[in-house]
Amino acid sequence: MKQPQIPNNELIRLDTLKSLNILDTPAEERFDRLTRLARRMFSVPIALVSLVDENRQWFKSCSGLDGSEVERDLSFCAHAILGDDMLVVADANADERFAGNPLVTGFPHIRFYAGCPLRHDNGSKLGTLCIIDNRPRQFSHEDLVDLRYLADMAERELATATLTTIDEVTKLSNRRGFCLLAEKSLSYCQRQGLPCTLVYFNLNRFKDINERLGPHEGDKALKIFSDKMQTNFRDSDVMARLGGDEFALLLNNTDSDLAEAIVDKFAALMKEFNAFSRLKYQLSFSRGIVTVRPHTGVNVEALLKDGETVMQHNRRLSRITQGILH
Repeated sequence: MKQPQIPNNELIRLDTLKSLNILDTPAEERFDRLTRLARRMFSVPIALVSLVDENRQWFKSCSGLDGSEVERDLSFCAHAILGDDMLVVADANADERFAGNPLVTGFPHIRFYAGCPLRHDNGSKLGTLCIIDNRPRQFSHEDLVDLRYLADMAERELATATLTTIDEVTKLSNRRGFCLLAEKSLSYCQRQGLPCTLVYFNLNRFKDINERLGPHEGDKALKIFSDKMQTNFRDSDVMARLGGDEFALLLNNTDSDLAEAIVDKFAALMKEFNAFSRLKYQLSFSRGIVTVRPHTGVNVEALLKDGETVMQHNRRLSRITQGILH
């Protein structure tokens, strides 16, 4: 058995995969129908739509096999994404890359494998659509064409996932993408007994930027703010542009006091940026911070509503204070 190599563009590939916001999301019929169709077309017991991240092969759709992932070091699909062509293994026992693999010697007793890489527009191979049998078999040219056709359909569905979960201007998650990812983070923190805190941001005077300088400059302001978020918050935190001038950040394993300190530091960094930038406006924000205590249970939409309410309250107080001071 040989462990799969790491693709030359691994960092870009992983960043691209992460940008889809699809890992660990629930099953979806648009992918499940493809794996069901693949099983029927090729008369195999197992068909998968798989995505390969840093340490695992995760099943977005799995027909004929229980479970949701396998280790990347054992993954046939991790080998398949190394090449441009389809990987076909007629008999895994006779292939030095896979002979002795626990997935061959034990359940699910893989003998035949055919996996077609799923490609992103930037050339990254994110995973495969694959079929598996527990007996050796041959794969004809017509079979190759048919499996490539199904893989093309899976690629289009992945492209759709990008469009429906990514904000076009900032490339952060949009509201839908945020809700999908935040639900997972909240569930994890609840299971582990950890606090989780939402920060609801609203850019100050964004309407004025658009009206005075035009929508192009407004988009530039949104991009700058999103870039600052990505630079200054953790990769494990979930962030999004919810729409308009509103952003959200979910801080894992973070209580309210720590969240306040983190956001204060971010505000100071933005103030420093304003002091040295040559923009014709200042970038600042109002905030609403809401903490979810362990074992309390809350859904993401309710949390966003609470965060928006707190943000609006804080913004009104700030305007009143500024009016008194001036």
